[in-house]
Amino acid sequence: MDTINAIPIFVAVADSEGFSRAAQMLGISKSAVSKRITQLEAQLGARLFHRTTRKLSLTEAGERYYQYAAQANRAAQQAEDAVSEMQGEPKGLLKILLPMTIGQLHIAPLIPVFLEQYPQLDIDIILDDREVNLVEQGFDLAIRTGGDLSDSTLVARRLVPLHSVVCVSPTFYEKHQAQLMTPHQLVDLNCLIYSYSSNASLWQFTSENGEVCKIKVAGNYRVNNIAAVRDAVIAGLGVSRLPTFIAGDAIQRGELVALFQGYNMPHKHLYAVYPERHYLPAKVRVFLDFIVEKLGNGSAYWDRF
Repeated sequence: MDTINAIPIFVAVADSEGFSRAAQMLGISKSAVSKRITQLEAQLGARLFHRTTRKLSLTEAGERYYQYAAQANRAAQQAEDAVSEMQGEPKGLLKILLPMTIGQLHIAPLIPVFLEQYPQLDIDIILDDREVNLVEQGFDLAIRTGGDLSDSTLVARRLVPLHSVVCVSPTFYEKHQAQLMTPHQLVDLNCLIYSYSSNASLWQFTSENGEVCKIKVAGNYRVNNIAAVRDAVIAGLGVSRLPTFIAGDAIQRGELVALFQGYNMPHKHLYAVYPERHYLPAKVRVFLDFIVEKLGNGSAYWDRF
């Protein structure tokens, strides 16, 4: 057996600390991974992993082999990326992790257009709000709300700001207009709560002159799905703080009224996150360029209301 061909498998097992996760990352069977590692150990004449029912760890020989194998694997990846960057037409599999709601509403609908432009690419999209190890799970790219990187080998590119706005339905506004002049009046209104939000019941506002106020709100409806909150506001149940990526279209259609336009609320940013590489693969580069343009070139299109 050629040990060079076994290096990516060995590195994947060492990085993921398991045959099953390495197999998932590589797209092959667990038995194939186990067989290649056994063959590699036989050829090297050394045991590379301590195997128990609960844990897989490198032996002393494995640690020494990993130092060089990981370098060789990175060099091979860089060589592949360098060639890919020169290709006229991006090709291959592009695996992307998207946050559930933003991905479903604003990014997944763009994929048919992207694939029409780059027909030699295959797209594998996972919609999941959990934070996963991109390298370990074999992702080329992730879209995340927030730029904190627990893994220093990742790169984050800022895409667009994620603003919030307090909204009511037109009928609710007509009925309670006198109580909707300033954020301080929210304490007397039925405020609908997105329970997964940070500071779910404490809404912060900054006036044009820089004055900050924090309002403790309450209401008769809490839910862990932001689309359900939006729908309840449209139905006239009460007031809510909504991200503009889910409220923008409804505001433009007149289904929601945006309040307190003279105040700002704390905001985050949407980021593209990807493993750091000397050469960015063409498939990743063209998707980044595409998504930056479609989302609004730094100013989200859903904020234009």
